[in-house]
Amino acid sequence: MSLAVQIDQHGGPEVMKLVDVTVGEPGPGEIRIRHKAIGLNFIDVYQRSGLYQLPMPLKLGMEASGVVEAVGEGVTHLKVGDRAAYASQPPGSYCEVRVMPAKCVCKLPDAISFETGAAMMLKGLTAQYLLKRTLPQGGLQAGDFVLFHAAAGGVGLIACQWAKALGLRLIGTAGSDAKCALAKANGAEFCINYATEDFQAKVKDITGGAGVKVVYDSVGKDTWDKSLDCLAPFGLMASFGNASGAVPPFAPGILGNKGSIYVTRQTLFSHITTRENTQAMADDLFEAVTSGKVKIHIDQTYPLAQIQEAHKALEARKTTGCTILTL
Repeated sequence: MSLAVQIDQHGGPEVMKLVDVTVGEPGPGEIRIRHKAIGLNFIDVYQRSGLYQLPMPLKLGMEASGVVEAVGEGVTHLKVGDRAAYASQPPGSYCEVRVMPAKCVCKLPDAISFETGAAMMLKGLTAQYLLKRTLPQGGLQAGDFVLFHAAAGGVGLIACQWAKALGLRLIGTAGSDAKCALAKANGAEFCINYATEDFQAKVKDITGGAGVKVVYDSVGKDTWDKSLDCLAPFGLMASFGNASGAVPPFAPGILGNKGSIYVTRQTLFSHITTRENTQAMADDLFEAVTSGKVKIHIDQTYPLAQIQEAHKALEARKTTGCTILTL
């Protein structure tokens, strides 16, 4: 048996309940893992609220770390007793023990704690595919300007540090002066408080009117229009979230008028469909963390039983860095 967080209908944090579930043996291509720590992410809110519609009843959570308890037929990269971490479909990481597909579960280096492993996989792999795989025409070179919204969040703080290590000039945005200071302390060259400043005007000023090569945006509706106007000609608008709500439909013709710019909607799960891609991305992330180029900030910790409070804090934008759930 295992305790797990489950919802029977979409709604607010109050729909999440702790329930007892039976955990069986892993089938072919699966493992059973006993969690040590669990990551909290905005995608969990989207799935709980119904922005992303999934069948009910639904167990939530996309990221965790723990110890492998059993291995199914055909799994060769993991063995019983391995320390492991993952960001993976299907949801269900908000629990003590689970059976799950093995292909996106990676062996966790001894130098990385369970807590850091749980906090870093979904957010760190997201930063990896954005900065290394979601690139404007001609790619990114040292000295290029990029704009990164929500720079003091879990993905943002990782991206600030990693971008600096790559020589990029990252302009961050955040919703308070304190969050801007945090982003700058973690490698953002500039950070704009979009609650008090016009970030479009500020970006144009910083770049001498040229604009940025790419905008990385997990905020969505509230930042969309001005973000398009921050781009240099042939620049890339890379949307990867909807924290303020979904972006409304728009006419493709506006992209030509704004400089023949590109738009893409990215998801981590498109990038980790194969075992090989997942491991290659994870190896890059592990190297960035163990080398010290990227430090994972765990700024909030909640017991699993306080999952409702954790979601409330995340939605109210009261969190910075990463949040983990403990068992």
